[in-house]
Amino acid sequence: MQFDRLKMIIDDNKLSEIQNKNMLIIGIGGVGGSSLESLVRFGIKNITIIDNDIVDETNLNRQIISLHSNIGEKKVDVAKLRALDIYPEINIKAFDLFLDKSNIDMLKDFDYIIDACDTVTTKLEIIKYCQNNNINLITCLGTGNRFDPTKLEITTLNKTHSDPLAKVLRKLVKDNNLSDKLNVVWSSELPIKTKERTPGSNSLVPNVAGIYLASYIINDILNKIE
Repeated sequence: MQFDRLKMIIDDNKLSEIQNKNMLIIGIGGVGGSSLESLVRFGIKNITIIDNDIVDETNLNRQIISLHSNIGEKKVDVAKLRALDIYPEINIKAFDLFLDKSNIDMLKDFDYIIDACDTVTTKLEIIKYCQNNNINLITCLGTGNRFDPTKLEITTLNKTHSDPLAKVLRKLVKDNNLSDKLNVVWSSELPIKTKERTPGSNSLVPNVAGIYLASYIINDILNKIE
């Protein structure tokens, strides 16, 4: 019953192919939380999530997992409970840790990885590992200080511009002899300039970016089946 509406537009064999993939989401904030929500509601059976943050009151304006009732709790714990409540049969593993070079081997054995983390050095380590081990990766670039979700698109890093994070990442990728043709979700909207070091955010752009990340994976699997 849960997936009857989905089966109206995808036949059982294709849906089964999608649902049996093993996926990892790194970062369960505004972007990663919406990616998780989309994949869980698609019936993905095996999902691992990584984040070392807790739900904060400032998350309430945009992060789908955040509620007044769970402020102070670990994001991965909150996200896991939500996923199980949506799809009780899911095999979801949650790791409350900071991903870096010392534990990057955790990325092995996944069919698809979503990078929705905020740390540039971690993004670089993820890209290195995935390219060296032929793992399908899509990474999210900057969504802060923006208001227009229609400016988001799925492309490759070498085609991005006007995004400070993309600029930094392009240089790091080049300096480390990595391919700049990696899949990304990015925004062509110029970020609003503020005097704050922490970027401003809202419920529009990050959540749509998260859905785009999940959409890339679903459609990539479908295209490979066909």
